[in-house]
Amino acid sequence: MTVPAAGRGTTTVAPRAVRRIAERAAAEALPDGGSVIRGSADVRGASARIAVGVRLPYPVRADEAAQRVRDRAETRTAALTGLAVPRTEIHVDALAVGPAPVGPEGVEVAPGPDTAKGRRPGPRIRSQRRVPAAVLAAVGAVACGLVLADVVAVRFGGAPAGWRTTVVDWAAAHGPADSVVRFGGVVAAVAGVWLLGCALLPGLRRRLRMAAPAPEVRAALDRTAAAGILRDRALGVPGVVRARVKVRHRRALVRAAVGYGDPEEVRAEAVRVLGAGLLELGLARPPVLRVRVRREAGWPASSVPEPVSEPMEPAGPAAADERADASTSGVLGKARHDPPQGLRDGGEA
Repeated sequence: MTVPAAGRGTTTVAPRAVRRIAERAAAEALPDGGSVIRGSADVRGASARIAVGVRLPYPVRADEAAQRVRDRAETRTAALTGLAVPRTEIHVDALAVGPAPVGPEGVEVAPGPDTAKGRRPGPRIRSQRRVPAAVLAAVGAVACGLVLADVVAVRFGGAPAGWRTTVVDWAAAHGPADSVVRFGGVVAAVAGVWLLGCALLPGLRRRLRMAAPAPEVRAALDRTAAAGILRDRALGVPGVVRARVKVRHRRALVRAAVGYGDPEEVRAEAVRVLGAGLLELGLARPPVLRVRVRREAGWPASSVPEPVSEPMEPAGPAAADERADASTSGVLGKARHDPPQGLRDGGEA
């Protein structure tokens, strides 16, 4: 039996679905850094009218970008919904300025709070505080449960619990002048301040905020990871054989041990390399860099031997003896200039 086409039912696409399809289609045609802010759709019969508000990156040709977004939204919406889209409106509501470009390693940039100008720090990631929340919930549940059970028992004609009568009698016999009451008040005040701090402060002090590539993105970098990256950069500086790095929110302290070379030149190179490394971390507010160098004990003042011109090989019967003496002196000279085994290749002792 064949049912006529008119009696098979109808397919209706809700305006909400049309709006979501139009927003997704518009997002596919946006340039890097753009985003969809809002969208709307009006469905009437077999046709739909859509409107999408977008944020475009700056600088960009707004007319060309809006034309691409409109063509994409109109084509994809008509293809996926089966509706005719006679009218499509694209509203450029805002222009987004991207983060400042990261300076290359070869450019000397002094890190500090002014380096982050032009960047927008992302919102702070807040700690979940699971342990304080669990302790407070457990203590509150136990206390409320005991009081509720005793009140219900008294309402049904039972005697009050012994612990409640003991607490009431003790409180009636002791006043604010007693040391125990004062101590209890101090403990309660400290606990209250601690709970308020847990509720209001974000916590996670071991994480550094990073510049947000988008308004809805939150990023953070662990201070230990940042210290490890800076330590690897410091060990790559010629002359540095050991390095210790401590990164805090406002300051990055680097202590480097110099095995060879001029300490001042090594320090200048370390400041340049570490300054570029700080910028590459992408932090919203790079800490101030402090570099301290010192001569490593056990290393000579100049561990790099000066080049020596080799004499002409002697000719005659004594050539073999002279070459043997030269070889022996070269081995001894190499032994004098070899660095300690524990600090070879830039490793730590």
